[in-house]
Amino acid sequence: MDALQPVRGTKDILGEEMRRHGHVIGTARAVAATYGFDEWTTPIFEDTRVFARTLGDTSDVVTKEMYTFTDRGGDSVTLRPENTAGICRALVSNGLTQSLPQKVFYAGPMFRYERPQKGRYRQFHQIGAELIGAPEPLADAEVIAVGWDILGALGIADDVVLELNTLGDAESRAAYRAALVAHFMAHRDALSEESRDRLERNPLRILDSKDAEDRALVGEAPTIAPYLTEAAAAFYASVKDNLGRLGVPFRENPRIVRGLDYYSHTAFEFVTMRLGAQGTVMAGGRYDGLVAEMGGPQTPAVGWAAGVERLAMLLAEAPAAPASVAIIPLGEAAEAASLGIMQSLRHAGIRAETAYRGNLKRRMERANKIGARAAVILGEAELARGVAAVKDLAAGTQAEVALGDLVQHLR
Repeated sequence: MDALQPVRGTKDILGEEMRRHGHVIGTARAVAATYGFDEWTTPIFEDTRVFARTLGDTSDVVTKEMYTFTDRGGDSVTLRPENTAGICRALVSNGLTQSLPQKVFYAGPMFRYERPQKGRYRQFHQIGAELIGAPEPLADAEVIAVGWDILGALGIADDVVLELNTLGDAESRAAYRAALVAHFMAHRDALSEESRDRLERNPLRILDSKDAEDRALVGEAPTIAPYLTEAAAAFYASVKDNLGRLGVPFRENPRIVRGLDYYSHTAFEFVTMRLGAQGTVMAGGRYDGLVAEMGGPQTPAVGWAAGVERLAMLLAEAPAAPASVAIIPLGEAAEAASLGIMQSLRHAGIRAETAYRGNLKRRMERANKIGARAAVILGEAELARGVAAVKDLAAGTQAEVALGDLVQHLR
């Protein structure tokens, strides 16, 4: 049999890379908690309708990228390609639509069948924040601010720019949609085949096209600003004012859009130049119609998701591996006694481990190999006197320490 490898588009996350991932998730979790976000975990797979009815039946995710299969009971289930829909489904399923607002943080794997590339895999990981049940523009600003503070806590905010736009309300979007259709219909023959199809069904998505000829036409397309209602313009102005008060810098980008009808008002992306074409590291917006799509009442909501892999790539360096204390017993009596000593260190929060065999030289070599910060050497003579020899492996110094004082000494 050939050596087994991870499935294409997936990878093992080990060692330094795992420490990067853990640091991103742990930092995000801690910052989100300071804003009052509680963590939810939803199933990795859902009823296919959770995604098919919320992502749009013409979206690439639904038509090309979802991992969907029929289970043994004959039900169609899908590995989650994103988690906002699952969070909204959980809100409705657990009867929480009467307990609003809900501030939710999540972290976990997502799945999309797409071409693997730098920072993007078929199994990838996201963190996200959703604020459900608050229609005020302050909610939009606060959700953006928690994302900005997470980037700051990770030390990568200087490499990231927040780009902001508004999608307006339903009346604004209807007027803007008509203006886009008129613009692109005048140049229909120059559009790509995909954009001609979008022109009939979802013209806003043409603004996302990567086709070179489409991009030229997109550059000449109208922006939404002239079509905003007075209320929509006031909402957007309030979001920007609140971002200023919260200390979040931004630049406006009128080409940021969301194609589905349940999106409204604020749309935003945190982008970087350090990852090439895959420059968006965090993106979100307001989605006031999504909870209703799940069978719940009309409920305002705003949130974002961020790729853990991309954020981890931006870290200046990986967090250092935690250094252990190596327990080195010499002789049967010391071997037996060392187990209790090692457990007392662990219970005090000190990382401690031992080699399972070997003489003093071999065990010291093992301690150096794992990067231990100290070695606790316990022979029968030391055991009889109730002490251990503690060697600082960085400084090379050694001291005799009473067994009862080991925890305090090693802290």
